Amino acid sequence: MPQQISDAELEIMKIVWGSQSEVTLFPYIMDALAARGKPCQKNTLIVLLSRLVHKGFLSARKIGRRNEYTALVSESEYQTAQTKHFLAKIYEGSAKGLVSNLILDDLLSDEEYEELKSLLKKGSEES
Repeated sequence: MPQQISDAELEIMKIVWGSQSEVTLFPYIMDALAARGKPCQKNTLIVLLSRLVHKGFLSARKIGRRNEYTALVSESEYQTAQTKHFLAKIYEGSAKGLVSNLILDDLLSDEEYEELKSLLKKGSEES
C-alpha cells in the first residue's frame, strides 16, 4: 500500500493527476494551488514535492532550470489503497458495514442510491 500523505500533499497529487500532460511543471503546480485558493510559498512547495518523491508518489527530473514531475502512483491506485485502509480501520474490512452506514444514515442522495443499486446488480450479473 502506498504511504499515507498529508492533505497538502494530496492537493498537489490531485493537480498532478488532473494535469493534461504526463509531466507536470513546478510553475503549473504553483498556479493551480493558487487557483484552488490554496496558495503555497515556493520553499514550502519544494519541501512537499520532495516528500512526495521520497514517498514514491512522484518522480522528479530537472531539465535546465525547471523541474518536471511525473506521477508514479495513479489516482485510482491511491483511492483503492485508501479505501481498503479505511475499511480495515473503521469497518474491520466490511464493505457491507460501510454501505449499510451510508444507506441507514441517509448519507446517499436518491441518485447515488440508484447508481449504487445499478452497480451492484451489474456486478452480480457478471459473476
